[in-house]
Amino acid sequence: MLYAIGDIHGERERLDELLAVLPLAPDDRLIFMGDYVDRGPDSRGVIDRLIELEQERQCIFLIGNHESMFLDFLGWNDPNCFAGDAFLMNGGDRTLVSYDYFESEHEPTEFELPASHTQFFKGLRLYHHEGDYLFVHAGLNRAALECDDLEFALRKAAAEDILWSRTTADIPHKLGITIIYGHTPASDLEVRWNSPFSIGIDTGAVYGGKLTAIRLPDETLFQV
Repeated sequence: MLYAIGDIHGERERLDELLAVLPLAPDDRLIFMGDYVDRGPDSRGVIDRLIELEQERQCIFLIGNHESMFLDFLGWNDPNCFAGDAFLMNGGDRTLVSYDYFESEHEPTEFELPASHTQFFKGLRLYHHEGDYLFVHAGLNRAALECDDLEFALRKAAAEDILWSRTTADIPHKLGITIIYGHTPASDLEVRWNSPFSIGIDTGAVYGGKLTAIRLPDETLFQV
């Protein structure tokens, strides 16, 4: 089985609670939808836990728009890292506090992440396709959704939409898969079901909602 886990946003304790209730078998795998940092109390602790978890079982980690902003803010030169000028106004200050950014004896421009965290962030994927599901942080652009060939659609997909779109994930498409995404919690902080087109599993954990995992392919929910 494959378990997809929604946006964590620095909620380390909630992550631990969710992992504790998942009925994981030895061969089960985990995919995380991005937005591990910002807004919540312990972004660094979340990354530490994910690094530990990767030593225990097979994991796939997507990049979210908040990682993109964070790494761009730190000066990373990567096509998936941008909008760093919006980092602080989107909860980035709490991430910096968790990394003791403001306590450094060096100039902010000389700040470096722990080596294990640098390796973790370098390994983040923009999307993952497996079986009947496509996993993206936010969505696909309209040009991609109008295709009937998934491989071609992904070549047309723009990183800006995959990481930031709030309007395209639920649009009907002919890609032959269901899009699993995070990024946009519903107003009621519940799972956004729009089968067979998409399932949104950001349920607003950092806003007082639940942290959600969906098991695939039976589409069973687990929440804390």
